[in-house]
Amino acid sequence: MSGHSKFANIKHKKEKNDAAKGKIFTIIGREIAVAVKEGGPDVNNNFKLAQVVAKAKANNMPNDTIERGIKKAAGDMDGVNYVHNVYEGYGPAGVAIIVETLTDNPNRTAADVRAAFSKGNGNVGTPGCVSFMFDEKGQIVIDKEEYDGTADDLMMAALDAGAEDLKEEDEDYIILTAPDDLDPVTKALQDAGIKTESAEVTRIPQNYVDVTDPAALKGLHIILDKLDESDDVQNVYHNWDEDDEDED
Repeated sequence: MSGHSKFANIKHKKEKNDAAKGKIFTIIGREIAVAVKEGGPDVNNNFKLAQVVAKAKANNMPNDTIERGIKKAAGDMDGVNYVHNVYEGYGPAGVAIIVETLTDNPNRTAADVRAAFSKGNGNVGTPGCVSFMFDEKGQIVIDKEEYDGTADDLMMAALDAGAEDLKEEDEDYIILTAPDDLDPVTKALQDAGIKTESAEVTRIPQNYVDVTDPAALKGLHIILDKLDESDDVQNVYHNWDEDDEDED
């Protein structure tokens, strides 16, 4: 894999698009509810909740909104039950797409996901049809402006904590771990005074697909835009080499 972490860019683009549309707060609110239900409302003793709160702050969610969300979830443990589902399929030109959703209405969400694929001339497949093309990795993002040391210093700290690799982007350092090592590595870095922007398990394509056909590109944009419009969609991963389009 090259030093340019395309998978991180995909994630960032979605979050920026959602923020522009005012939807990221809804998505994070659901993540807070699930984290509280699974591990309780104490941020200091619930690592997953701590990471969601960090994500909320990175997206400029007001502290009082975060606190209200935690209190609401803590007082409504038997309330709305969000279901996590994963959809896999193909877009135009054989691009593999994975869609992770969190919803209180699975039937609605399934219909929305299928409609997005259909409108872009793609199709939803069976579970496992494309996930084998992706590797699950823990991904820790560190803003370069928030880190005073060198890349070599951070690499040594990350490897000592149990990380697998470090990639450098224009604005961020990306630390990769095995999925099960994400929490202990993140905690070790934070205990060492290193501020993390986000920490989560992500899916990294093993290979990327170049798409040059205008009709296929249009279809891909339709699918991804429609998925981004849904509050139920948490994450979208694909193996389309968007950089190739940007360079054209």
